[in-house]
Amino acid sequence: MTSRPAVRVHPAWGMLALVLLGLLTAQGTRIAFGAFVPAWQDDLDVSRGTISLVGTASFVIYGLTQPLVGRLSDRYGARAVLSAGVVVAGLGLVASSQAPDVAWLAVLYGLLASLGFSAASGVTAGLVVSQWFTTRRGVAFSFVESGFGAGQFVFVPLSLALIDAYGWSTTLAVEGAALMLVVGPLIAVLLRSAPAEKGLEPYGGPAPAPAGEEPAGGGGAGRRVLRSPVLWALVAPFFVCGVTTTGLIDTHLVPLAHDHGNSTALTGTTVSLLAAANITGILASGPLSDRYNCARILAVLYGVRTLSLILLAMAPHGGWLVAFAVVFGLVDFATVTPTHLIATRHFPPAALGLVFGFLSMGHQLGSAVGSYVPGLLHDLTGSYTTTLIGCSAALFGATLVCLAVLPARSVAPTAAETPEPASPVN
Repeated sequence: MTSRPAVRVHPAWGMLALVLLGLLTAQGTRIAFGAFVPAWQDDLDVSRGTISLVGTASFVIYGLTQPLVGRLSDRYGARAVLSAGVVVAGLGLVASSQAPDVAWLAVLYGLLASLGFSAASGVTAGLVVSQWFTTRRGVAFSFVESGFGAGQFVFVPLSLALIDAYGWSTTLAVEGAALMLVVGPLIAVLLRSAPAEKGLEPYGGPAPAPAGEEPAGGGGAGRRVLRSPVLWALVAPFFVCGVTTTGLIDTHLVPLAHDHGNSTALTGTTVSLLAAANITGILASGPLSDRYNCARILAVLYGVRTLSLILLAMAPHGGWLVAFAVVFGLVDFATVTPTHLIATRHFPPAALGLVFGFLSMGHQLGSAVGSYVPGLLHDLTGSYTTTLIGCSAALFGATLVCLAVLPARSVAPTAAETPEPASPVN
């Protein structure tokens, strides 16, 4: 009786797991910022608005440094930048645990930790995926993006529990030490930026040349990228995405719900459902983006998000609030995978770090605007209605950009054009 050969899992999936670990921990601690706000407000004796400015500064630093992170990753490899980012983020959190006042908190968290968060971001993770996967890229991107949602699930309640038991300073120190001493070194030792470093081909075999650009390296590729209308047709909707997701909803959904008399229990249920639907939408976006036209997928996602904010403006209470959470969650971060896939199929590999950097910068600057401006308009008008109408209009504009400007043929290579996944070699 002949024995069947053992099925070996391609190392690309192990690299994906390491990247997911880095994002889950680094971005999870970043997303948990809100859990620390009440404790900082009490201990540092400052207003909530002042503490919020630290968060806004963090978004800005994170966003403005993303193109630099992309270029450094293009030059030195995603492994070096990602692992260094996790370590620096951990160092910033440990240092922030000793901040004596809000000014030092702004420097240690808003600047130092945020530089680490910027390096340990979707830019470096996306480069690893683009190098290690030729087929199933959409699925791989969706798993990477799910790290943000999983980090929210893990670190927000964990931080709240630790703060309640041990205080904010100890919580920051413990979370920072885990990043600095465990996760960062683990990624540095085990991750590889590209399969060639292990004598392998990517999962799916060698990648075909991008459809929209001639392969080129160095500054020539970068200059052509910056002149490409496709880049800015991706960045502009992604800016609106940041305004309406991380900025508006993640920051203001809870106070908006309370403004309309919703109970704490219903508000908590709404946030939990939104997070669960978010992860579902992210994971579903991967196989859909691998199979269908990504530009049209983006148009549908932004269009549905437009309608969901109109629903929130009209009926921000009771069952309608729950319905909003489910619908908005499904199309929340689901935009990331098709956006990145269009980029990998259109631009040369030598410039992908720069492309991902500009995309992330647009999203983070949008998040900063979406975090600050709705609060300002609320102070002026007494409601979020103006913000919701304005954001709906911006999302409708993003929908039109996706249909009018993005490349019509943004689908994956066919099975006939792409070889089967390569087996690992020793």
